[in-house]
Amino acid sequence: MNSATESLILQGPAGAIEALLDRPAAGQALRGTAVIAHPHPLFGGTMDNKVVQTLARACVQTGWQALRFNFRGVGASQGVHDGGVGETDDLLALISAQASGGPLVLAGFSFGAFVTCQALARLMPERPPERVVLVGTAASRFVVPALAPELHEAALVLHGEHDDTVPLTSVLDWARPQHLPVTVIPGVEHFFHGQLPLLKSLVVRHLQA
Repeated sequence: MNSATESLILQGPAGAIEALLDRPAAGQALRGTAVIAHPHPLFGGTMDNKVVQTLARACVQTGWQALRFNFRGVGASQGVHDGGVGETDDLLALISAQASGGPLVLAGFSFGAFVTCQALARLMPERPPERVVLVGTAASRFVVPALAPELHEAALVLHGEHDDTVPLTSVLDWARPQHLPVTVIPGVEHFFHGQLPLLKSLVVRHLQA
């Protein structure tokens, strides 16, 4: 993301996990760690995805060190794609290794939002994050676990009105039984082309709230 981005190789359940860590500017108070999950590995998703980078920038701007990583089978991460099961194990392993006790933010985009929700179902109630950010949640493609009610105030669910990969109706159908608010961005599709600054500003506002 910038010259100060630190490349890491961490240990996960399937072997090495390739990751990138960005920290807030020198002198800025560190609030904790944000772990960010990328879109579907079988369709080109990586930790370098523009939405994932935007989420990382929003976290860093608001004082969170941002850890994004490649799921198993992507880049230098070992293992093979596991349909979200092993990927959830990867995410939980990174939380244990990099944010075992301090304040935590979890964020995910598309398939990464699905994996994030699976991780949250296993973390709660013992390890609640301070904030959750879900973008383009892949509710039409996977059975996404509901968020624990105590996380609703901490959660920001963002979706594009014209998302052609995950229809907005599927996310509303997922959120409706939970009475979970969804922020809909008019005229925006799945990858937020041309609207990444708006995405960042919405996430920054949520992290600062």
